[in-house]
Amino acid sequence: MNVLVTAGNTQTPVDRVRCITNIFSGRTGAQIAATAFDRGHVVTLLTSHPEVLETIGGARPRVAPDWSVRSYRTFDDLERLMAAEITSGRYEAVVHAAAVSDFHVAGVFSYREGQFEDVSAGKVKSSHPELWLKLVPAPKLVDKVRGEWRFGGLLMKFKLEVGVSESELLDIAERSRVQSGADLMTANTLDGMHDWAFVGAGTGGYSKVPRAELSARILERMEKK
Repeated sequence: MNVLVTAGNTQTPVDRVRCITNIFSGRTGAQIAATAFDRGHVVTLLTSHPEVLETIGGARPRVAPDWSVRSYRTFDDLERLMAAEITSGRYEAVVHAAAVSDFHVAGVFSYREGQFEDVSAGKVKSSHPELWLKLVPAPKLVDKVRGEWRFGGLLMKFKLEVGVSESELLDIAERSRVQSGADLMTANTLDGMHDWAFVGAGTGGYSKVPRAELSARILERMEKK
């Protein structure tokens, strides 16, 4: 297969020097990409943290043309890369493991004497007694894969939840998989993400996989599809 993997996290700019992001480094996606390459697939990895690859060994040298890494920083960067790669028609599978921002910053405001003042700037002054950020929902890139970008190959989606039981997680994951038209889902919780994840599709079709086996089990399920 020719496989596209997204990994890492997106930055949401507050101004030209500050951003909001999340805690994820992209190790899971990078490991999946490396495992796919070791199993003989052609791999393109889009990641915000290419340095993670230095800590991941491999069975063969990761070199072009069968191995390619492209880096991004912001949501817009990743969206442009995904759009270009997916619509190129080169890929049989997309693994969307990147932790993408759910919100865009739509304004930076100071609040004084009962009124909001827009203080957006290249670098917002640190002298304001308090700042308010206006956040608006960002589009779901994974939903563009089947929609706007018309991808017809295999799609693997990831879902992470906080403070839910395993049965609740599986219910949420399956609804999310169907919504995005994904063939497979990997789902876990924040508390359990270093130990296990569920991989599968459909009611009763998920397996609980130890973290150490995750990338190999994902590739096995993808290859069977």
